[in-house]
Amino acid sequence: MTFTSRKTAFSGLALLGASALVLAGCAAAPEDEPTAAPTDEAPDFYPCMVSDAGGFDDKSFNQAGYTGLEDASNDLGVEFNAVESADENAYAPNVSSLVDEGCDLIVTVGFLLAEATTEASTANPDINFAIIDEFVEGDNVKPIQFNTVEAAFLAGYAAASYSQTGFVGTFGGIQIPPVTIFMDGFVQGVEYHNEVKGTNVQALGWDFDAQTGAFTGGFAPGTEALTTAQGLIDQNVDVLMPVGGPIYQSAAEAIRDSGREIALIGVDSDVYETDPSVADLLLTSVLKNIAVGVYDVTTGAAEGNFDNTPFIGTLENGGLGLAPFHDFESKVSAELAAEIEEVTAGIIDGSIEVTSPASPGQ
Repeated sequence: MTFTSRKTAFSGLALLGASALVLAGCAAAPEDEPTAAPTDEAPDFYPCMVSDAGGFDDKSFNQAGYTGLEDASNDLGVEFNAVESADENAYAPNVSSLVDEGCDLIVTVGFLLAEATTEASTANPDINFAIIDEFVEGDNVKPIQFNTVEAAFLAGYAAASYSQTGFVGTFGGIQIPPVTIFMDGFVQGVEYHNEVKGTNVQALGWDFDAQTGAFTGGFAPGTEALTTAQGLIDQNVDVLMPVGGPIYQSAAEAIRDSGREIALIGVDSDVYETDPSVADLLLTSVLKNIAVGVYDVTTGAAEGNFDNTPFIGTLENGGLGLAPFHDFESKVSAELAAEIEEVTAGIIDGSIEVTSPASPGQ
């Protein structure tokens, strides 16, 4: 599936997960005519993107990347092309098709496209590439990475504060660094709450020391995700953080089927905004501001400022964050928001140590 857009420029970068996101329709071929001609001032620049198998409507990781590319292209007044991968076998052919199409910048979404990105960037040194959530070497490759353990730590702290049963849980799609970094932070955040508050909340689904835990084996909702979520619910968790794009949809189904009051934590985007169908379940979301990173890299490349220095999102530079508590505002501790601010400051100034073997540069 190929997404194309040629829209006139508008001011301001949309916030990650904003409801104004509109995905362009599927096109039969990349040569589709533009919906609006670029302005005379628009640069001669053609940015492109390849999704992983989650697709651009995953209301999470890929969709956030698409938002950043769309916003940057709109502000620049240029056309863009975003190609959706049906499965892992499509990664290399999709990247190759964009090389052949003459894209000036090709952004690949996710760790799983590392091999395809490496091969294409090596073979095409005159084309700039960027890859989200992975480091690929090369003068023409810019990694867009996030030290997500920091924001996930805040989510773990909030989960421990909210929990009434004393059990919270997390599970992942595939055991790869961009997934486990969330789980590392979540578990450490729970442990920190126990330390400073004298609680004894247990985090299930991930053993930080052993680096082992519960995974579905993929990033699609379905039986495996539903069964994994149900297994944690059966252990009396009352907060659940699925990490892996749309697998949260199966977790939400399991929560509703349980008939219990169980809070869901979203990842990547503010899922309360991107998927209203689960808004009533969401305690908060761990924000990985992928759209911001993609926007910055795309506009920089269009202006001739591309380099291979990694963009690393942190709490300090606004590349990470924790979403509001939304409908749970009245259900969480009155002191929690202030405590989250204090913990955030501690992580930024280094007085609170947050670590992960999956952190960029490790």
